[in-house]
Amino acid sequence: MSETAIPTPQEAAQQAARFRRLVADLTAEVGRVIVGMNDVVENTLIALLAGGHVLLEGVPGLGKTLLVRTLSDALDLKFSRIQFTPDLMPADITGTTVLWETPTGQREFQFQPGPIFANVILADEINRATPKTQSAMLEAMQEHAVTVAGVSRLLDEPFLVFATQNPIEMEGTYPLPEAQLDRFLFKITVNFPSLMELHEIMNRTTGHEVPRASKVASQEEILALAKVARQVAVAEHVQDFALRVVLATHPEGDHGTDAIRRFVRYGSSPRGAQALVLAGKVRALMNDRYNVSTEDVKASALPALRHRLVLNFEGRAEGADPDELIRDAVARVERGAVKDVPV
Repeated sequence: MSETAIPTPQEAAQQAARFRRLVADLTAEVGRVIVGMNDVVENTLIALLAGGHVLLEGVPGLGKTLLVRTLSDALDLKFSRIQFTPDLMPADITGTTVLWETPTGQREFQFQPGPIFANVILADEINRATPKTQSAMLEAMQEHAVTVAGVSRLLDEPFLVFATQNPIEMEGTYPLPEAQLDRFLFKITVNFPSLMELHEIMNRTTGHEVPRASKVASQEEILALAKVARQVAVAEHVQDFALRVVLATHPEGDHGTDAIRRFVRYGSSPRGAQALVLAGKVRALMNDRYNVSTEDVKASALPALRHRLVLNFEGRAEGADPDELIRDAVARVERGAVKDVPV
């Protein structure tokens, strides 16, 4: 079957079964290393299969870096870790052109690729680098290409950025600009483990053997199954629901709630709607369904939109919680308060 051909019902069922088997295998392998964090793991896998980047936010020591390393261990993909620091330069990420001497004694310029030339990028503590260095990631995250010395070089697919940041450490950090935040499909909050989970963490990490994940999927399989997810159907009323949720995050007009109008300066961009639909397709297929439901959209609303709300001065001063604002927006749409969305 060609890539553009519409699969038969039998082929679609086989592809969906392979998709669910891959998700189950990845979840099992990650679970051998990572304790708890079920929602975090699920949302990370959804973003991975949707082909989107992920921003993981949590205090140090919660396993954010370990989660990304474990995923890379379970996938037959090239992995690269970049430790962001204030003295990191753009060329340290993208690579640079250097002067080499050939065996014949001649000199020529050759491009030396940086760590960005990989499939899975761990951008550790991304908010510790300067804006100049952060901007080196913009083209790669959006265009999947890097331009150095006027030459654009494509990155291998899939290309996925998993970035981490500490929400409580402000000294020596540089907040990510909205344009870069918007390039992340999901922003996932990593919470502190429970007492039982802490016991299990101690048992796994202080014993004689530290578990490691085994490879369960190839590069070709990841790309193929990501295409399968995009074939999941989205009914017009479900897509309309996602668009209404995005419009409800905007303070202007009659779309937003009272809290949105009071605390939000700018709402979600259209990328937020794309994230809701793409994540909904993956979530539906993971649950053995071939069409997206409004519940799939609701389940992805927080990770897809929380980093796309820009609070105004009053919102920052009052400590407004973007998650609560998004819940209010979703509830408003469910009540049918937003009426005028063109379809």
